[in-house]
Amino acid sequence: MRQIRLFINEYLSWVIFEMFLISFIIVLYWLDGFTGINTMIYSIIISMLLLGAFLGAKFITRRSYYNAIIRKPTKMEDALIRNVRTSEQKRSSDFMRDLYSLHQNEVQTLYATQHRQLNFMNQWVHQMKTPISVINLLLQEEGELDKRSVREEVDKIQRGLDAVLVNARLGTFEEDMHIERVGLKSLTQQIVTDHKRLFITNGVFPVISIDERLVVATDPKWMKIVIGQFITNAVKYTFGEGKRVYLSAEHTKKGFELTIRDEGVGIPASDLKRVTRAFFTGENGRLTGESTGMGLYIADEVCGKLGHPLAIKSEVGKGTAVKILFTNGEMGEADAEERNPKTEADNENL
Repeated sequence: MRQIRLFINEYLSWVIFEMFLISFIIVLYWLDGFTGINTMIYSIIISMLLLGAFLGAKFITRRSYYNAIIRKPTKMEDALIRNVRTSEQKRSSDFMRDLYSLHQNEVQTLYATQHRQLNFMNQWVHQMKTPISVINLLLQEEGELDKRSVREEVDKIQRGLDAVLVNARLGTFEEDMHIERVGLKSLTQQIVTDHKRLFITNGVFPVISIDERLVVATDPKWMKIVIGQFITNAVKYTFGEGKRVYLSAEHTKKGFELTIRDEGVGIPASDLKRVTRAFFTGENGRLTGESTGMGLYIADEVCGKLGHPLAIKSEVGKGTAVKILFTNGEMGEADAEERNPKTEADNENL
């Protein structure tokens, strides 16, 4: 019954127009002097029969379509209308299939994001138990409190909190992004200063080799996070006193390339292609037991969104080099006294 109502609502205006057209033709013949009433009645009956046959055929071809759209859906697959016959139905069916595919892609993306967030939070909560437990043990010890050890554990918690906030902000990256022109050396020096305690604690020295004149267009807040992550990894996986982390920039055919190179343990070749995957820790992640597998993933995501291609090269036992390409950099002007292409920091001036 609902199919019939839908059909009537769809074709009622068309039937009224046909009735008007037949009436107009009859009046036209009558004004022209035609007075054959039987012929007029015969013409009306034939027209009505043809119209009824046409509408009946239309209803038959559209009945399956009506059944599909009036049935209460129980799952998303019900949106896929099958057994279409007319070109209009086919176009509607194609539209619904495209819409269904779009919906499925959005659902899968949302599910993957939620799954990633849940896994990350579970790992983060588990890892935060370690520094909190260490702090509790330090507080329970008799005698003077070891402030340096407490500070180290607090730094771990702080870095963990920063990672959570960054991971949460990735979903609204475009709203949070602000591109501006910044001096690459001053930005790098600021990041190194922010990580001075990490360098001092691990006995690793930063060496900055970047021209003062080099200016790049980027988001300084996000680049601090990216470069900071690479510095943290470089220091964390560099074992031994007196080793260095080199931060340098050079001009290439594609643009200016910032390199963060360490003298650490290096990344095995089997892990190198997977280090930017979410939650991948690899062999090195098991050395410290603190890796979430999200740091390089976040860095790779941010570099991709900012348009700075990222490349990682490594050799086991010799270290790792991370390269960030700035295709829109240029050499600006700087005073001669400010041009200091190489800077090596020590424990005192960090």
